[in-house]
Amino acid sequence: MQGDSNSTNGPDEEQAIVDEGEASENDAPAADPPPSARAADPLAQAQADAVRMKDAWMRSAADFDNFRKRARKEVEEARRNGREDLLRAVLPVFDNLERAIQSALRSKDVKAVADGLAMVQRQFVEALGREGIARIPTVGHPFDPSVHEAIQQLETSEHAPGTVLAEVQPGYMQGERLMRAAMVVVAKPKEGDGAPGTGEATS
Repeated sequence: MQGDSNSTNGPDEEQAIVDEGEASENDAPAADPPPSARAADPLAQAQADAVRMKDAWMRSAADFDNFRKRARKEVEEARRNGREDLLRAVLPVFDNLERAIQSALRSKDVKAVADGLAMVQRQFVEALGREGIARIPTVGHPFDPSVHEAIQQLETSEHAPGTVLAEVQPGYMQGERLMRAAMVVVAKPKEGDGAPGTGEATS
């Protein structure tokens, strides 16, 4: 009957069920490889590390080279700006010096010429002071080898030994930095002034 044919599986249907079972077994995931197979190749890992480290080193070298170029450029720019600032500060002094020279050529008043030159000198000292440059004190001060250069010693009993008697060339400081030492003449005691063994011989 028709109902029996629907409930009973034929030979073809049984074969299809068997084929599906075999297919499901074939589709099952393969077993995991042994740990030795999963481990990375040490040589390949070392080569990869070497490539990575070389890339990092090259990047660092490039960054350092760029930093060095920027630093050199900034230093050069700072020096150039410093020179320009100083030049702007002293140019008015040179202008006044030129006027003083021209006036001296026309004037017969020596005192007026000297007063004009003294004014230019004061203006120059003030211009340097605005740039943080100060003249080193010399005459009447104790000799200081860190800022003074003694070019002569003069025997005297009127000043304490080591006192600066005269200034041959002025020196200058910029803050704590010595720009030029002052050339000076320094007092020294006269021979026989309190020196041992210099008295008259006794019979």
